[in-house]
Amino acid sequence: MPIKINTMIVFPLTFFANPLPRLWRPAFAALLALGLVASLSACTSSQAAPESTFVLLDGSKTSTADFKGQVTLVNFWATSCVTCVAEMPQLIATHEKYAPQGFDTVAVAMSYDPPSYVVNYAETRQLPFKVAIDNTGAVAKAWGDVQLTPTTYLVNKRGQIVKQYVGQPDFAALHQLIERLLAQT
Repeated sequence: MPIKINTMIVFPLTFFANPLPRLWRPAFAALLALGLVASLSACTSSQAAPESTFVLLDGSKTSTADFKGQVTLVNFWATSCVTCVAEMPQLIATHEKYAPQGFDTVAVAMSYDPPSYVVNYAETRQLPFKVAIDNTGAVAKAWGDVQLTPTTYLVNKRGQIVKQYVGQPDFAALHQLIERLLAQT
C-alpha cells in the first residue's frame, strides 16, 4: 500500500515526471516562453537606478545621483566569494580601459564581509575604483535585495540600469555594451 505524501509535494513531481497531455503541451510551451522572455527582459531593462548612498573606504560618500553623465558599473561582491575574487582583475582592467572616457566603477562589499578584510583586499590589490562597504545591507536591499555575489549592474549616463549580471559577466560583451553606452549623448 502506498504511503500518502502531502499532495503539495507529490503533484509537482508527478506533473514533471509524467508526459504532458497532448492538449496541455502548447499552453505549457507558451507559458514557459513567456516566463523566459520576462526573465530576460528583467535582466536588460532600463529602470532608474535606485537612490542609494555608498559609504566608501575612506569615509566619504557617493550616491546614484553622482552617476549622471557617466556610465557606471556597480558590483556587489565579497572577499569570501571565489568568483568575485577571480573576476576582480578583469574589473580592474575594464575600469582602467574606460575611466578616461567617462566610466566609473563602484564595488560594494556585502554586509557580511568583515570591513578589515575589504580594506586589506582593496589596499593589497590597489583597486583603482571606488570601494564601498554596505555594513547595514541597505544598499543591497535597494538594488533588488542582492544576495548572490557577484551581482553587477551597468548604469547608463541617464542613471538607468541597462544590464544586470548575476555571476561573472562575459567581459568581451560587457566591453561592447560599455562602448555603446559611452558613445551615447
